[in-house]
Amino acid sequence: MADELPARALIGLGIYMTDTRFGSGLRIEGDNDEKRVPAGGIGSWQFQVQSGAKEEVHFAFSVNTGPDPDNAPEWNVVLYDTMGELWNGSQSKKEFSLEIEGPQAKEFTLEVTAPKGARYGDTVTITIDVSSPSGSDSMSFRAVARQSILALKTQIDQEKSVADSLTSKARMGEEDVFAILSPTNLRGYVLVEGMNTDRLREKVRDIRKARTFVDGETSLTEIDHYLTPLSTVVGIMEGDLVELVAGPFKGEKARVQQIDEGKEEITVELVEAMVPIPVTVRGDNVRVIEKER
Repeated sequence: MADELPARALIGLGIYMTDTRFGSGLRIEGDNDEKRVPAGGIGSWQFQVQSGAKEEVHFAFSVNTGPDPDNAPEWNVVLYDTMGELWNGSQSKKEFSLEIEGPQAKEFTLEVTAPKGARYGDTVTITIDVSSPSGSDSMSFRAVARQSILALKTQIDQEKSVADSLTSKARMGEEDVFAILSPTNLRGYVLVEGMNTDRLREKVRDIRKARTFVDGETSLTEIDHYLTPLSTVVGIMEGDLVELVAGPFKGEKARVQQIDEGKEEITVELVEAMVPIPVTVRGDNVRVIEKER
């Protein structure tokens, strides 16, 4: 049978093969990982179209939004090559033709902009079909709308007041504020998580002591230390002089003798006791009043 013969024998019989390992045929390849895009933000993919020879390649586009296609907002979709814009989703025509030099791959960029009114989980899927006399291929690209984390400037020491006011406003109208964080050690800022960045700015416009949002997003890696509870013994060292703020010895001064970080407990000795007796207390039951030198 022909498929049991080596390629050279097939050529001798007048049977010719197309071997894609050597760049013949038409193909599309590149980055098509799913993108998570904030409302009003941009996601993009780089890809290439390659043909074995110089020829005209036909491009056809399919753009589908979800998860509810009838009510999903419209995403802006644009295709570029190295010279500029070739096609955008607002055009009624969903196809065009372009000459590919071949065999050198031609570079393209597909870009989507999420609607500012996007809801969490809204999606867009773009499928690009390419065809020519030498063959056809296709690739799909998917983007999902996600929330943004913004840093809101406030008057110093008014962070909690601003957070409380914004919480009250967030409960009215569109539920587009997901979380508000006011860390005690972050002065002058409140962190706000939400979808529609324009509406977020509208909500804080008339809140007293609130200033403006910092340009750009804040990433989770920048604030994850605010989201991880600190050990109650952090900052306490052996030898520190502390005051007990809870328990039967409340108000007494003591010297730290030992720290158990795993249990978040410390062992202290009361400095005014006639007989030094070790006492084990929780780390949050003491206040450091003098550091060991």
